[in-house]
Amino acid sequence: MEMDFNLYMNDVVSSARNEIEAAGYKQLTTKEEVEETFNKPGTTFVMVNSVCGCAGGIARPAAQHALHYDKLPDQLVTVFAGQDKEATETARDYFEGYPPSSPSFAFLKDGKIVKMIERHEIEGHDPMSVITNIQALFEEHCAEV
Repeated sequence: MEMDFNLYMNDVVSSARNEIEAAGYKQLTTKEEVEETFNKPGTTFVMVNSVCGCAGGIARPAAQHALHYDKLPDQLVTVFAGQDKEATETARDYFEGYPPSSPSFAFLKDGKIVKMIERHEIEGHDPMSVITNIQALFEEHCAEV
C-alpha cells in the first residue's frame, strides 16, 4: 500500500500545529495577524515552527516546558515556516539582524527584537538547555504571573 506524501505531510503539519497550540501559543497565519500582534506593547515570544526533527524533538518540547516558570511574556505566538509563508516572512521582517532560521525562537519587546534563539542553538542540543535559554529571557524581560 502506497502512502500519499501530501496526506502524510498534512498530518505531520497538523500535529505540529496542534502540539504547540495546546501548550498555549496562538497561531499567526496571516501578515495582518503578525503585524497586529507584534505591534502590541509588551513582550512577545515567538516560536518559528517547522516539520524538521529538531523542531519535534527539541524545539516544541522546549517551547512547552519553558512555560512552567514564574515569569512569562505577555504574548505567546507561533508562525509555521514553509506553511504560512506570508506570516513567517512578515515575522522575520521584525527579526532584524538575524538570518531566517527554523525552528527558532524570537523575543520581542514593544515590537522590537531583543534576542533570537536560532536553529544552531537548538539542533544538537538537549531540550533542557533550550528551556534554560528561553527561561533566561523570561527572567530578564518578563513580569511574574
